[in-house]
Amino acid sequence: MTRGRPQEGKDAAETAPSETAYIGLGSNLGDREENIRLALQAMDRTGGIRLVRCASLHDTEPEGVREQPRFLNTAARIETTLPPQELLAALKDIEKDLGRLPAERWGPRAIDLDILLCGERIICSESLTVPHPLMGERVFVLRPLAEMEPELVHPVLKKTVRELLEEKTGGSSAGR
Repeated sequence: MTRGRPQEGKDAAETAPSETAYIGLGSNLGDREENIRLALQAMDRTGGIRLVRCASLHDTEPEGVREQPRFLNTAARIETTLPPQELLAALKDIEKDLGRLPAERWGPRAIDLDILLCGERIICSESLTVPHPLMGERVFVLRPLAEMEPELVHPVLKKTVRELLEEKTGGSSAGR
């Protein structure tokens, strides 16, 4: 069951100040597109989270552990009234509900949900680092973000998503 209250009767969540956050989504097991669709629906049904926009799907090679199926990746812009740790817990619940099992780091998974950015916050705790520590290095994260918000500024690196993507692809949006 996902955390937060269902959309009905979320009066307190509606009056709390909301914050824009960006979530990275990826899947490489089962019906990848359906897994991402179900994750987006689950996020939007979770109390304190409203899905605003989603980038298109990008078919990508795996990084880290290379001997596994290709991924579909995208990014979503949400508005949330949840504090970052509660947002993380809600995303982990959604992953579990959609069949993600504990596995090797960067290994195959039905769904992966990562908080990429949470407003302009910089968070470094045992359980959560925001901005996502590898965000500026991963084209499969930067490309869908740049599609939605090319001028979004990384709060640590002080560069736009477009600039970070151009650095990783040699100035081309076609690079991996």
